[in-house]
Amino acid sequence: MEEEGTLVRADNLKHAGNPSPSKSSPYSLYFKGSVSEETTESSAEFKVAICGYKDGLMFQMKGPIHDSPITLLEAELMALKCGLSEAVSLGINHISICCDNDQIFEWVMGRSVPQEQNITLLIRDVQGIRKHFTSSIAVRIDVPALFNPKKTCSICFDDDINADQMFSVDICCHVFCSECVRRHIEVRLAGGYSVTCPQYRCKSKLTYGSCVNILTPKVKEMWEQRIREDSIHVTDRVYCPNPTCSALMSLTELYQLTGSKRCCVKCGEPFCIKCKVPWHNNLSCKRYKELHSNRATNDNKLTQLANQKSWRQCSKCKQMIELSEGCVHVICRCGHEFCYGCGADAGSCSHGHAYYFSYEDLELEVPGLVLVGIVAAIMIFFVR
Repeated sequence: MEEEGTLVRADNLKHAGNPSPSKSSPYSLYFKGSVSEETTESSAEFKVAICGYKDGLMFQMKGPIHDSPITLLEAELMALKCGLSEAVSLGINHISICCDNDQIFEWVMGRSVPQEQNITLLIRDVQGIRKHFTSSIAVRIDVPALFNPKKTCSICFDDDINADQMFSVDICCHVFCSECVRRHIEVRLAGGYSVTCPQYRCKSKLTYGSCVNILTPKVKEMWEQRIREDSIHVTDRVYCPNPTCSALMSLTELYQLTGSKRCCVKCGEPFCIKCKVPWHNNLSCKRYKELHSNRATNDNKLTQLANQKSWRQCSKCKQMIELSEGCVHVICRCGHEFCYGCGADAGSCSHGHAYYFSYEDLELEVPGLVLVGIVAAIMIFFVR
């Protein structure tokens, strides 16, 4: 086994039988950086290999990266810098830079510019070293299995995963298999939660752009819908009444037109902006509600259920809210503050910040409270 950082020459690898290429012949540079979270402190390492005639391995090198903690992209670019520097020291004139990362390939080709300062500085160093070669060109390929060791996912504990099937969170550098990250994102979106890193207690947020390549069309649509919802205030949201569509729209944008008739921006079906129902041609909103009494019946059933469960309706956005326990001073997601005990605006009643618990909880608590009260009374009697 070679020591970390040592250079392994071709004669050590028994390639002496191959024709020895001249230094003016084209060489291929393979590089790989990795970041590990397996210990209490993150560690990073690089691996470099240069192949010559018929892809024969001329030498390889590996070693630790001491600038930890760093991101995976930074580790990759440090490996590239090391490989190019070694090629220059060996007197190689023509080099092909073999990239297995689309982003790094675009940066090396000069087609895009990184936004992060650390990445920008590393790319600047890479381009500076390339000037020492007669020719250097970036090639988009899959790096050989030499640089793709098997990885273990800390969620599913599958220990037979290729490195290119792992997903690294940009901000915190936690690494998981792409399949587990995809399922995690779907669950978070379905539950209405923000999409954060799967690591326990990690609050790093995942971005749509960094995850789009591992998402299914269904999850992509869910996330795009979430982005759309977040861009529209709660009180400004309206959904298409067509049950097969339900597209989200902005009331502010729709109110720019005159009249009550609007068309869904997605399915094109007309609807009434006042009633939020399919368009009722030749019928006033009042007459439509009279003819569709079943809608009113359903509204009454919802009201009865809300009264039974002690739910409150926000007077601003009309959303139903349930409070199981806690302070009666609640803040709706639209920003409106009110008293859950009586429904009045915050500060306009005598309830203040009293503690609230549901009637169902009260029924379960009462026998225990009564028993505690009896025991306390008996104790006081005997103390006297």
